Amino acid sequence: MDQVLKALGDATRRRVLDRLRERNGQTLKGLCEDLDMTRQAVSKHLAVLEGAHLVSTVRRGREKLHYLNPVPIQLIHERWISQYEHARLGALTSLKSALEERTMTDDTPPPGPDFVYTIYIATTREELWKALTDPEFTRRWWGSGEGAVAVESDWQPGSPVTHRFAGADAPFMRGEVIDADPPSRLTYTVGFIPTPDNPTPDPRSATADFHLEETGGAQVKLTVHSTDPRTDMRQQVNEGWAVVLSNLKTLLETGHPMPE
Repeated sequence: MDQVLKALGDATRRRVLDRLRERNGQTLKGLCEDLDMTRQAVSKHLAVLEGAHLVSTVRRGREKLHYLNPVPIQLIHERWISQYEHARLGALTSLKSALEERTMTDDTPPPGPDFVYTIYIATTREELWKALTDPEFTRRWWGSGEGAVAVESDWQPGSPVTHRFAGADAPFMRGEVIDADPPSRLTYTVGFIPTPDNPTPDPRSATADFHLEETGGAQVKLTVHSTDPRTDMRQQVNEGWAVVLSNLKTLLETGHPMPE
């Protein structure tokens, strides 16, 4: 957490995060033009933000795309800041903006994923894979109570994927497994399907791409690429991923999900 707070303590680095909040997936050149700063200066600040895991990157050809990663801020909010009275948060209100969804200047999607999230979890790739694919496991970190979600599939490419609320007989979302390489990578689509509570949902599907990497230590690096054509859902999707990934980390590291 020290790295995160130190990174957020610099006004210029907060400006960089603000620009990525407004438009994710920017190149270094684009950020330099937007911030009216030299390439060297922006690169220096990006290195600090990447070191604190507040910025994730994706290679697209010769370009590197930069994404705001709100997961460390969500971890601070859930594990530390929430223990203090609301009045004491005044000095840290800049954290709020990094959790808010970017406001796109137009509807043109970035050349890479809409969002990229990175989190380090003290576990093994095998345990993390189980947590992502076992419905009894997913319902412990993906939502809570009646809103807990069982993610169900046989995880073979081409097979269906469903999301079903705890206690419900029928799913509320359905998609397809695109790629599965246990315990390294998992990609699937998912979209809402008609239900009594949502009889005419948007039929378009989002794509989630999970990369599980060993770090050489006792942690696994989980990177999630999220692409969603439903622009009106992006704020909810962005905030939702930060919460569920924080819950996943807590469950795997402590054996217990975050309190409701």
